[in-house]
Amino acid sequence: MDTLAAYKEHLRDIGKLGSALSLLHWDQRTQLPNGGQETRAEVVGKLTKMVFELSIADELGRYLEELEKREGLSEEERASMRVVGKAYRRNKAIPPDFYERFAIAASKAETTWEKAKERSDFLLFRPHLEEMVEYARQFAEYYGYEESPYDALIEEYEPGMTSRELRAVIEPLRQELVPFIKRLQEEGTPPETDFLRGTFSKEEQRSLSLQALRAIGYDFDAGRLDLAVHPFTISIGPGDVRVTTRFLVDDPLSGLFSSLHEGGHALYDQGIAPKLRWTGLDEGASYGIHESQSRMWENLVGRSLPFWDFFQPIFVETFPAFSGVPAETLYRAANVVNPSLIRVEADEVTYNLHIMLRFELEEGLITGKIAAGDLPDLWRDAMDRYLGVVPEKDADGVLQDVHWSSGLFGYFPSYMLGNLYSSQIFACAQKEIPDLDAHSTRGDFAPLLTWLRERVHRFGMIYEPKDLVKRITGENPDSSYFVRYIEEKYSQIYKL
Repeated sequence: MDTLAAYKEHLRDIGKLGSALSLLHWDQRTQLPNGGQETRAEVVGKLTKMVFELSIADELGRYLEELEKREGLSEEERASMRVVGKAYRRNKAIPPDFYERFAIAASKAETTWEKAKERSDFLLFRPHLEEMVEYARQFAEYYGYEESPYDALIEEYEPGMTSRELRAVIEPLRQELVPFIKRLQEEGTPPETDFLRGTFSKEEQRSLSLQALRAIGYDFDAGRLDLAVHPFTISIGPGDVRVTTRFLVDDPLSGLFSSLHEGGHALYDQGIAPKLRWTGLDEGASYGIHESQSRMWENLVGRSLPFWDFFQPIFVETFPAFSGVPAETLYRAANVVNPSLIRVEADEVTYNLHIMLRFELEEGLITGKIAAGDLPDLWRDAMDRYLGVVPEKDADGVLQDVHWSSGLFGYFPSYMLGNLYSSQIFACAQKEIPDLDAHSTRGDFAPLLTWLRERVHRFGMIYEPKDLVKRITGENPDSSYFVRYIEEKYSQIYKL
């Protein structure tokens, strides 16, 4: 068999096993009975080890060595060499037995985290967190780094990004956001929200989410909507991208925006060019770019006035109690700025402060400046400094996110970067799509989705994030688009 054909077949084998693993993860977080958790952890560990062994197999190394010297490869094939080769060299440093132990520990840690969050019992989760921190530190040592072990972990989610660069983004962004939030609170006129009080059945909220997902173009023939403790999107394989959400019976908007957020992730995965499937390129360019798509559909679309001009009749049909509430009132209510405890419920203006807090704490964990046992107090202190609110229980504080239980250290900054990318990319779309707002008002989101498919989605991982942003917008990543968007939108909403 030709080397290139053998290389592609090897990647297909990895993809098929990865598909099985994704299905097991989806089942674990949506359907699996408690009695099956222990066995599932072992099965996940075994399959994870098999995938890992294939990803560092000597024959893959030989394929890469030969193909990286070959002339005449397509752009996609060269990109595959870059992405797969980079992962191969990073992972080659990880002993398979170590990786299997990590996968089992992560599966158990996530199960314990769910129980600890439900009971608001950090001590229950603490030994698992300490174990995951040690695994993360060891991964960093295996990968290698120049300045900080945290940099080795960020690379997994946002190629080319470092903690030094993140601090260079965070500090000026914080200097812009904190005083603006203060102005909104002290000088602004808050939107009316009292009319949203009530009890709203999860069945009706699900109906609302299904209609919103269909409107933005999510393909239900290639996916489904389920409930999860912590909403997520997962690509099981070609033609199967699933979203999950959660509903709060006292908030009719929370589940809707959660669904739009996850729907944005799914639209990206559903839009990756079929020729990239199982080539090592069939994912988003980075977690930050992926997050740009979810935040775009949740916020720049879903929390816009044109969206509510379209969606208000659907909302009212689902919840007749709001029949007298105009679209603009719903739009304003959907954009209240209120420093709060929970990241996934945070508004656009304060959301990035939640990420800055997590970056500060997890970097300290990985570098050894912070002990896991001190996290609850440090979390409360940081919340006070960043947002002026302090959680009374750990379920609303250090236990609110699933990421650390899964060993996803270095992931959180991608959320902030996604916000920044989304504003810059959307500004470009507004320039290039005639009457974009008018299309949205009619519930016609096809022009935007088509534009995103052409400019973002279809490329998968062919381009690295900074290169992709420049290819889309003609500029390097620039946080000023986000600041300008926030200040213009919320100055109008709060009548500054």
